[in-house]
Order: sequence, then structure tokens, then C-alpha cells
Amino acid sequence: MEEIFLEAELRQEQGSAKAKVLRNSGYLPSVVYSKEDKPVSIKFSKSALLKLVHQYHLESVIIKLKIKDDKKSEGRSCLVKEIQYDPVSEEIMHLDFNEISLTEAIKVNVGVEIKGEAVGVKQEGGSLEHILWELEVECLPTNIPENIEIDITALKMGEAIHVKDIIFPEGVTPLNDPEAIVLHIAAPMKEEAPAEGEEGEEKQEPEVIKEKKEPASEGAAAEGEAKGKEKK
Repeated sequence: MEEIFLEAELRQEQGSAKAKVLRNSGYLPSVVYSKEDKPVSIKFSKSALLKLVHQYHLESVIIKLKIKDDKKSEGRSCLVKEIQYDPVSEEIMHLDFNEISLTEAIKVNVGVEIKGEAVGVKQEGGSLEHILWELEVECLPTNIPENIEIDITALKMGEAIHVKDIIFPEGVTPLNDPEAIVLHIAAPMKEEAPAEGEEGEEKQEPEVIKEKKEPASEGAAAEGEAKGKEKK
């Protein structure tokens, strides 16, 4: 694995106000955590970090911190523990590192990279649905792969690639559920036919059938007429 270096300095400034001053002057505040030592507060050039951000997936590479006036003059091998972003501008505000031993296995997330175009998409009209973008693995820090490459060229409609289907590099052990789906080729969505009467048809009111009034019988009519004469 390629070794990445980042120059840094010990940081005496503490508190949110001092951190803001640091950022305005082109530095980023950070803390290095270690199993052996107390946390170490440091600062480094923001532009130097951004160069690394554009070249690497920082959460899965080893960064060798060369800290000025540090007791460990050979540098500290570290992994990024956490990156804090500004909620509005999304700029990096703070980093935390974990110092590691190069001879002890660690757990780390590695990105998934797709190779090729699936038959199920190119020829059968399906769509690729990517479920897991990262996979958790365990290995020595020197064996961390840059990414997990998956060739999907032969993948047909309805087929999927599970964690158990992936061939991992030697010395790299996957920790995800072996049955977990990483990606699959889904059938195209079918368009539903419009409901009856929705397009180009006026909704007709139901016909009201009035009850037909039966004509009065001759006897009833005569009786009614007689009653009318009595009243007079």
C-alpha cells in the first residue's frame, strides 16, 4: 500500500473560538487518539489535506503524520476516525485520527468499484441497483485494498451479486453478512394504464330513474268525485 504523508504541528490553541481563528488562517484543527498515549492536539494546512481528499478515499488509507516537535520523530501511522463538516457550506471543519500498529489487524470500510456494463442493462433493458457502496473488512493496515472491484459484465436481468460471490484479496476478510446483496439488476418499471374515464372522457352523471306513477282506478276516481260534491 502506498504511504501517504501529511505534515502537521502541535496545537496549543483550544476551544471553538481559537479553532475558528485557525481555520480562517488556512489551518485545520485535529486530534490524534492512541491506545498508548494521551490524545495529541495538532493542526495542519487545509490545502495539503484537500490535495489528499481529491486523490484518495481518506477513510481507507494509512496517513503518516509527521508532527513537528513530536516525541515520535519517525511519525505516526494513522487512520481517519471522523471528519466533521460544516452543515451549511459542507467544508471540512475538524478531523480525528486513530494511531495504529502496522502489525495488528484492523477493521476498515472499503469502497466498491464497478467494472463493465451488465448484459441485463445493455441488452435486456434492466437497471442496475447498487445497494452496498462500502464493505467492512479486516486485515493488516498494509493490506488495505484501495477498493473492492466487481465485474458485472455477465450479470443478467434479475441476477444479483452477494458478498459471498466476491473474491477478496489475500489477507482481507469480509465482515458483512455473506448473504447481503451488494448490487442487482432490476426489471424496468411498468407504466400503469390510466384509470377508465381519466383521459378525454367526460364523467357522466348516472341516470336517475323516476318511479312511474300508476293511474288511479275508476272506483277510486269516482269516490273522490263524490266526496268533492258533498263538501260543496
